[in-house]
Amino acid sequence: MAPHGDAVVSSYSRTNNFSKPPRLSTDGLHRTVSDISFELSKEALDPKLPPISEVEDAKCECCGMSEECTPEYIKRIREKFSGKWICGLCGEAVKEELEKNGGKREEALSAHMSACVRFNKLGRAYPVLCQANAMREILKKSSRLEGRGVRAKSISPRDNGSVKKGGIARSSSCIPAITKEMNDLKIAN
Repeated sequence: MAPHGDAVVSSYSRTNNFSKPPRLSTDGLHRTVSDISFELSKEALDPKLPPISEVEDAKCECCGMSEECTPEYIKRIREKFSGKWICGLCGEAVKEELEKNGGKREEALSAHMSACVRFNKLGRAYPVLCQANAMREILKKSSRLEGRGVRAKSISPRDNGSVKKGGIARSSSCIPAITKEMNDLKIAN
């Protein structure tokens, strides 16, 4: 940058000495378009093509998410899920429920829909409460699987007078050893 902007202002000229760019020929573009249209006219087009169907918004009856779908797709999904339109994500969740309950589609669909209703009422309004509830459910399931209470048992050597195998027991504190080393350093100095 020039000092105080003097050199910049004095060297600037208000007249442009730039020439206009050369005009490009559009002959090649016209020829390309005409070649393509010529090739398309040579091919025999099937006049009985199916009409392109319009898309419409479909709202999932489980989670409430909307998707743009064709009417044919909406019809197929409703036939598959007892007249209810559900999104792809909920459809996968229903498939998982089907595997759990042995192939009863109605029960799987109602189980997933009730889970979505619970989430929409509680989870969206109170997300922290929903997370705490989910943790409680996980603990309940794990306690049922292990066949014992929710709380973990202590591995302290003071319990029952014996050390359990696999646990780490503390034999003594390291504080006396550290203070002894500190005292030895003070005496040596």
